[in-house]
Amino acid sequence: METEINIVTIKVLDRIKEAGRLQNILSDYSQIINTRFGYHELNDMKCSRTGLIILELKGSDADSHNFIEKLNQIGGIIVKVMCFKNKKQ
Repeated sequence: METEINIVTIKVLDRIKEAGRLQNILSDYSQIINTRFGYHELNDMKCSRTGLIILELKGSDADSHNFIEKLNQIGGIIVKVMCFKNKKQ
């Protein structure tokens, strides 16, 4: 039996412009997000407008596909997907 682990990375090019729409999609698909890690550069002088989010997805392939399609509709982000297939013993 095989299991799949999908990792989705999202580079947000303009957090101020895209954060609301992106957060709505993340909330809509929260049931398939197993792990979420996000960060942006921050120092004493400024907070970066770019950011990176790394997600581990669970659930069906159809749900993951729909989620990724929704993300790809946002113009100000770059989405990359890694899929790991593991054989269960």
